[in-house]
Amino acid sequence: MTARPGRLGVGIVGAGRVGPILGAALAGAGHAVIGISAISHASRDRAEAILPAVPVLTVPQIVERSELVILAVPDHELASLVAGLAATGTWRPGQLVLHTSARFGTSVLAPALAGGAIPLAIHPAMTFTGTSMDLPRLAASYFAVTAPTPVLPIGQALVVEMGGEPVIVAEEDRESYAEAIETATAFSSSIIEQASAILERIGVESPGAVIGPLVRSAMEDALSRASPDAIDLSLLADLAETGGAGETPPVHPTDPENQ
Repeated sequence: MTARPGRLGVGIVGAGRVGPILGAALAGAGHAVIGISAISHASRDRAEAILPAVPVLTVPQIVERSELVILAVPDHELASLVAGLAATGTWRPGQLVLHTSARFGTSVLAPALAGGAIPLAIHPAMTFTGTSMDLPRLAASYFAVTAPTPVLPIGQALVVEMGGEPVIVAEEDRESYAEAIETATAFSSSIIEQASAILERIGVESPGAVIGPLVRSAMEDALSRASPDAIDLSLLADLAETGGAGETPPVHPTDPENQ
């Protein structure tokens, strides 16, 4: 199934804004994407655009044929999906199962673990547009990695192969991690939208262009106080440049409309 030693056959469940991008990143690292599930016309179009040579398969087909299964589905669907596949005996011993939810650790994958699968919880802390422009952004992003200690290096290695930086988050800390991610995303989007709306009301053209430098400098200052490490603010800049009108809003990887 693998193209060369160390390469995996990757199946993706969910063709929203996250799954196809992660699949494309892993394909770029030499892994073989064997299939993706897609139901709606939008998800099928997205899958075709990002992974044009990858067939659309059913979820059981993907799980049966994959060495690494990526579950890029909404939070509220994750537990029932994993349990349903376990009930039909679909999970295979030694198979890697990775979900992209910020909120859950690996406990939600317990039914797959009982079937012999290896659980990984990997969440990319970035906004997604669901287009190819997300791929270079992965290189500037951090990924929360939660996994049993013996397989933690596997999760970290997958993140590095996708171009990201792994950050270990303990199982019991995933709720707090998710809260931090949601707070930062909602706050930055809300503030930019409010400021842009005010400028629009007083007749300022291209309000995003006006507040963009201010937003970037303010956020750079705040982030420098929070961490000495340099942090890429390209996503925030994109929000400002759209005028806060919602053209490219922050996208949480587990929002239902984005899976």
